[in-house]
Amino acid sequence: MALIKLNTRSIPDNAVTPAKVSQNQGRKRLNINGAMQVAQRATSATISDGANEGYRTLDRWRTLFSSSAGGVATMSQVNGGPNFKFADSMKIDVTTADTALDANHAITLQYKFEDQDIANSGWEYRDPNSKLNVSFWAKSTKAGTYCVFLFSQSNTSYNIVKEYTLAADTWTYVSLSFKGSNNQIAFDNNNTLGLIVGWALAAGSNRYENVVEGEWILSSSGQGQGRYATSNQVNFFDSTSNIYHITGVQIEVGAAATDFEHRSYGEELALCQRYFWRTTGSDYNGVGSGCVRTNSEIRFFIPNPVDMRTLPTMSISGTMRATAAGTTIDISSLTAAWTGPRGNMCQFVQSGLTTGHGAILHHQNNANNYLQLDAEL
Repeated sequence: MALIKLNTRSIPDNAVTPAKVSQNQGRKRLNINGAMQVAQRATSATISDGANEGYRTLDRWRTLFSSSAGGVATMSQVNGGPNFKFADSMKIDVTTADTALDANHAITLQYKFEDQDIANSGWEYRDPNSKLNVSFWAKSTKAGTYCVFLFSQSNTSYNIVKEYTLAADTWTYVSLSFKGSNNQIAFDNNNTLGLIVGWALAAGSNRYENVVEGEWILSSSGQGQGRYATSNQVNFFDSTSNIYHITGVQIEVGAAATDFEHRSYGEELALCQRYFWRTTGSDYNGVGSGCVRTNSEIRFFIPNPVDMRTLPTMSISGTMRATAAGTTIDISSLTAAWTGPRGNMCQFVQSGLTTGHGAILHHQNNANNYLQLDAEL
């Protein structure tokens, strides 16, 4: 038998630095849906203060109209990006302007991280020499200075803000490096809200009070408002002619941005479904199986496609259908739901049933009907 001689050598401990260890490793992108591929809820929706803010279209991306800020826009997933690098982008099109911002007003686009995702990211967030990089492509009809901010949510809240500049109607690549704090912020190893990364679109004076670009500031200081911008921030919502696009968002550990980590649609969808998933009513798609519990109650088990972040909230819109013992009935009265990270049980009230019969829950061939599970931050 031939022998193979292995040539080995030792590596000095001081040659293994964090920068060298992190090079060429997978999963460098901490955020999900940075290429704007997944939009389970809708591909377009109205955004404004109140019921129309929060998660509306693209998964993992939410808007916030702070302190009842005015203005209305359409947020949508659209085809096209910079130089064919990305097939999709987010579009925010102002439809009602807000030209008079109150001091506490702010309109922001936000991405939320779990505590544990930052705690285990490798970012030494209590060391100013350790950096978190936020890179993306953006385009706006309104030229000027915009801002990106970090807002720590676990323990004591702090903000840090960085500026970027856009020329009108020009895709621009932006890379911003945020330093760790001087032992000011901390993250727990759990699934609660830990860090918000946000893009300011409009900000009143209290939202940039005492902000020094690139420096951490205690959120409760001064007027006690979250700091989202600097005084140079444009009011993107000052005209119905304003349109903003963003895509290719990559949040990673390190001082410099690296090439965007592309993932398949299926992989991004599965990551999004930890926080939210929806089954829609096109065709007669199956949803779950169960049995008739009494002559007026029917229960179903509905598995989650992935483990969800926490116990989700179940809701339905429109009418579902159940087939039991060869009979199909329409059901819409969800009277109870027992949800879990891996699966859920729900109960509907329906008369004329026979106790003990098996049943299948499915859609009614109506694309506007859906059942959804929500465990968003």
